[in-house]
Amino acid sequence: TLEAFQKHDDIDSIVVVCLEGWEDKLLDYAKQYNITKLEYLAPGGETGQQSIKNGLLKIKEHYSENCTVLIHDGNRGLVSSEIISGAIECYKQHGGAITAIPCQEAAFLTKDKLSSNKEIPRSEIVRTQTPHVFKLEKLLWAHEQATIKGISNTAATCSLLTQLGEEIYFSPGSEKNIKITTPEDIEIFKALLKQQK
Repeated sequence: TLEAFQKHDDIDSIVVVCLEGWEDKLLDYAKQYNITKLEYLAPGGETGQQSIKNGLLKIKEHYSENCTVLIHDGNRGLVSSEIISGAIECYKQHGGAITAIPCQEAAFLTKDKLSSNKEIPRSEIVRTQTPHVFKLEKLLWAHEQATIKGISNTAATCSLLTQLGEEIYFSPGSEKNIKITTPEDIEIFKALLKQQK
């Protein structure tokens, strides 16, 4: 994941939100793989939302609130240069970008996860990924509003912004930009990585 952003010409510096106790391991990996753009570490929070906020506050300590920030999941290691560039381009056009892909599966609303009588047309929905790209000022505003309004445990920037009444814009993602969450995801990741090499 770090290598993808290290290699991209439009990325000037990297801040990683890191679990407590893993800082030295992360810095060792950065040194081993020549990740020279890694400048700062921020502590992980109790929730994904708090972790993102911690990262934003670390950026605020060192950069102008006018700077552009890309928020990316560390467990999306196959993000491509094209996805990063597409998100930046969407941000330049619309003031923000959320990486997303079309939904290929049939989708249904359910209250109990066991049954449904309401299909959501797949042409009307997307599945979001990262990176998400916004001005630091906008992201700090969103997290400040979350505190004021009691919005918590919303790790996705897109969810937070839409809860605050903001319109979001989508940039193209990829099925290969997977998020490693389950053991099955690790198997898919390894297969994609093998194909890439």
